[in-house]
Amino acid sequence: MELSRNIFFYRELKLKDNFETRIILIFLHLSIILLIFKKEKKINFPQEIFDNIFLNVEYNMRELGHGDVSVNKKMKILNRIFYNILLKIDLKNSDFFSINDSVIKEHLFTEIKESDQIMSKIKEYLLSFYNYCFELDKDSMIEGKINYKY
Repeated sequence: MELSRNIFFYRELKLKDNFETRIILIFLHLSIILLIFKKEKKINFPQEIFDNIFLNVEYNMRELGHGDVSVNKKMKILNRIFYNILLKIDLKNSDFFSINDSVIKEHLFTEIKESDQIMSKIKEYLLSFYNYCFELDKDSMIEGKINYKY
């Protein structure tokens, strides 16, 4: 959650600072972490942490005043978005991680026009995050000790 609040996204990339953008940023970070766990195959990512993330998203929507019906509809949409990002973020799906531009454009730049420079910056950030996390102890990632600074 903390990673989605990085001022880099809002100052450098000029992303809208709103609930939806932060959720997409959380999904991007979580997808990268899950890909690392998949590639390592040593430790499974705990289901309860995954469930807790989505439960917190639901609680936050309720705190924003959304009712049961709209929360359920929005959670279905967010689940689809998350799995779309997870399945498509790694362009080559091999040992070498490569960012899929179309996934980023589809989910982060729906309301603003992205430039090549902005795309380059976000790809650089995500690749750097991937490399940082890949070197981390997996138990530290599970405990939430990701002190990534960009």
